[in-house]
Amino acid sequence: MNFRYYLLVTALLYSSIEVYTQQPTSPARENADSVRTLIRRVNQHWQHTHSPRVHAFWDQAAYQSANMDAFSVTGDSSFVHYAEAWATYNQWMGAKSADTSEWKYTYGETDEYVLFGDWQICFQTYIDLYKLTPEPIKIARAKQVMHHQVNTRFNGYWWWADGLYMAMPVMTRMYDLTGNRLYLRKLFDYFRFADSLMFDPVAHLYYRDAKYLYPAHRTNAGKKDFWSRGNGWVIAALAKVLERLPQNDPHRPLYLQRFREMAAALKNCQQSEGYWTRSLIDPMQAPGYESSGTSFFTYAILWGIHHGILPVKEYLPVVNKSWHSLLATALQNDGNIGYVQPIGEKAIPGQVVNQQSVTPFGTGAFLLAACEMYRWLMKK
Repeated sequence: MNFRYYLLVTALLYSSIEVYTQQPTSPARENADSVRTLIRRVNQHWQHTHSPRVHAFWDQAAYQSANMDAFSVTGDSSFVHYAEAWATYNQWMGAKSADTSEWKYTYGETDEYVLFGDWQICFQTYIDLYKLTPEPIKIARAKQVMHHQVNTRFNGYWWWADGLYMAMPVMTRMYDLTGNRLYLRKLFDYFRFADSLMFDPVAHLYYRDAKYLYPAHRTNAGKKDFWSRGNGWVIAALAKVLERLPQNDPHRPLYLQRFREMAAALKNCQQSEGYWTRSLIDPMQAPGYESSGTSFFTYAILWGIHHGILPVKEYLPVVNKSWHSLLATALQNDGNIGYVQPIGEKAIPGQVVNQQSVTPFGTGAFLLAACEMYRWLMKK
């Protein structure tokens, strides 16, 4: 049987789950095993066709954080070796400047942009690798950079939606690593700044950054413009933070509130085929399938169901449709994940996104969704 056909048949089995009762029928164990097989196949294909000797910037680091998630559900040690080769190539660092007086937090791809979150997401993987095999070099730069940052008075480090995914999970990992509650206090201070800048209290979605606030910026049809992957970064970040945040953290209720508000808004703008378009509430701004936002939403909403934050009856149909859509469209016969909008910051009318649109972060987003699906099926 063609492997792709097998996965599509499996997806049809998922869609037959009795989702309209409070206690859905438990899927067979074979379904979980098929998802784990899929995770291994997609990740092995990526690693066999891409060298780990690439930079530690966000696009590659976002994949690596999902690679570690894939290891956690498969136990495949080759995934860890690949991450370690990448980390070693980058000297267990992000941006490499040693002069704190020149460290910057605005957009930049060179070594002085140490405080820019796109150079900090790599610390998530470094810390995860350290937890597996504790060696001081793995976390030395993360501790140096993040200790410096949280001991400044400035709170405006996270000024773009993507930055929440890049840096929020670093803060909870640093708390786990050090026990220093300053990381949790600064996590909230930074989030509160980002939230006040980008959250729309009516739509319950996030603008990508201040350039896209309505009404100064609008879609071609005059509507609010909420970028799909940007909101994917945010809700996935909230899921990752809530998973590690202490239950008694005083700011947990706000993170939960935003997570639930976003999930409800996303449910309402999901397309009937199961995917989300690049501009969430104006599908005609950039119509058609896109897999990175869809993957992040699948991951986060299923995580919320799995952890009792979102009601099963209301949200499992959303995930069943989006997961089927990912298997039917994003997954390619060779194991690539296509239909990923290229690097950018908004829905671009006329931009071509197709089977050949493959990126490391898009593969990572799909792996997150698949790993959460595996955990969900194992629980049932």
